[in-house]
Amino acid sequence: MEFRYSDKTLGMRPSIIRELLKQMSDPQLISFAGGNPAADSFPAGEIRSFSDRLLAEDPVGMLQYSVTEGYGPLREACRAFADRKWPVVKGADEVVITSGSQQVIEFMAKLLCNEGDVVAVEEPAFLGAYNSIRSFGAVLRGVPLEPDGVDLNALEAAFAAEPRPKFFYCIPNFQNPTGYTTSEEKRKAIYRLAVKYGVPVLEDDPYGALRICGEDVPPIKHFDECGAVVYAGSFSKILCPGMRLAFCAGQKDFITKLVTAKQGSDVHTNVWAQRVCERILTQTDMNAHIARLQAIYRDKANYMMEKIDEELAGAVSYVRPEGGMFLWAKLPAEVPTAAFVQRCLEKKLAVVPGSAFYTDSGVDQPFVRLNFSTPTKEQIDRGVAIMADVLDELTKPL
Repeated sequence: MEFRYSDKTLGMRPSIIRELLKQMSDPQLISFAGGNPAADSFPAGEIRSFSDRLLAEDPVGMLQYSVTEGYGPLREACRAFADRKWPVVKGADEVVITSGSQQVIEFMAKLLCNEGDVVAVEEPAFLGAYNSIRSFGAVLRGVPLEPDGVDLNALEAAFAAEPRPKFFYCIPNFQNPTGYTTSEEKRKAIYRLAVKYGVPVLEDDPYGALRICGEDVPPIKHFDECGAVVYAGSFSKILCPGMRLAFCAGQKDFITKLVTAKQGSDVHTNVWAQRVCERILTQTDMNAHIARLQAIYRDKANYMMEKIDEELAGAVSYVRPEGGMFLWAKLPAEVPTAAFVQRCLEKKLAVVPGSAFYTDSGVDQPFVRLNFSTPTKEQIDRGVAIMADVLDELTKPL
């Protein structure tokens, strides 16, 4: 039988990252492609201990249906976690627990966008966000990035143009894929422009705790005085992605509607994961845990950058990130990115072409995104050597 797919579905595109990861069953394949946390970063012992204890103390509460908004003590713990450095979640804001931060992006688009509406997005940006927004028939309006964040003149032009965007999506901390960090001055300016033009901001902050150098910067939500900013925080990168836990903070009216949307989606987020997470947040030393994660990622990032400097000096340039999980590397002008990615894959190295992160993924871009959190140091050695071999092949005169 032939299925007649909706126009919205026809506009969706498969994630090239997920397609690449399907090949990870090959034990010889080295992946610089995904965004998986380091395997040794997971607090597996604490998860096991709290899970066992909670199942013994309250098995029904752990295994029964729960409220859509999320487990109350976890919502309070998320508020405290977000506010650990600066006030982020305002007194009038509500918090809801979601199944990963991508669900926040999906609900934002579902609640605000009609077919053909415009959403302003950083460009390049997280491919999953693009797909979630497009799935509701919205059109992406890309706004270029600078090393200290979005180009403010371009952002104002994007906000002022008709039709006005329904919202603006951004990742201010260690942006995916570029690794850029938005400066405090630009965060304040983004908020002012949002208020001036009536364009809400969705601030996605999955990497904020993974700073490896430099000074912390307050979230845009910290400056929010009128409910213009929706803040998405995630535990996928600081606890583990398998729990699929994130939280969303925003003005009460928006959160109320989000809860209604969630009731039609998954009823509620995994109760077991919520209750284990609440215990970890409230009964362990999270500062020590985050410091350990930062040490792991600092070591891995520095190692990959050192290897690239040794093996690819003068051929590949890259952004030195202050945190996160990725390097945004620029290839020589004469090297076709698609050919580079394909030859790397043939040699058992997966990297993601930069074009995947642009609103028009059909235009070749001279970039590749490299993940340093997943591979071991030995795999980084081999992977960078493969990149050097491929570049040598593709730049040899005929």
